[in-house]
Amino acid sequence: MADDRLFRLKVITPERTFYEGEVIMVELKTTEGEIGVLKKHIPLTAVIAPGVLYIKESEEEIKVAALHSGFVEVLPDSVTILAEVIEWPSEIDRNRAEEAKIRAERRLSEKAVGTDLNRASLALARSVARIETVEK
Repeated sequence: MADDRLFRLKVITPERTFYEGEVIMVELKTTEGEIGVLKKHIPLTAVIAPGVLYIKESEEEIKVAALHSGFVEVLPDSVTILAEVIEWPSEIDRNRAEEAKIRAERRLSEKAVGTDLNRASLALARSVARIETVEK
């Protein structure tokens, strides 16, 4: 019997189709906050913020990925994520992510200004997303 809760998820990057399949739920972080999407969600588009992407394929199977930037389009029967950068846990070097986090925190503690502050904040968010993804 087919699960009537399923909808189509497609995650693409400039280099590849990262994920394509039928899912029950998708959770991700946008610049407006975290969202969870189920079938028949109201249509929307949003800008993605660095965070963990949760892909619930079934009650037992949840996949995670570090999603860094891009756009999401939500329709009642599908979700499309256009990601600039997204990584499976196996693609993440945890030590490198920890080092990047330390560097970003140091730059922030030195009270970087303007563009440097924005770059340091974004670098910190990306490193935290990578670390959280590996820990899941």
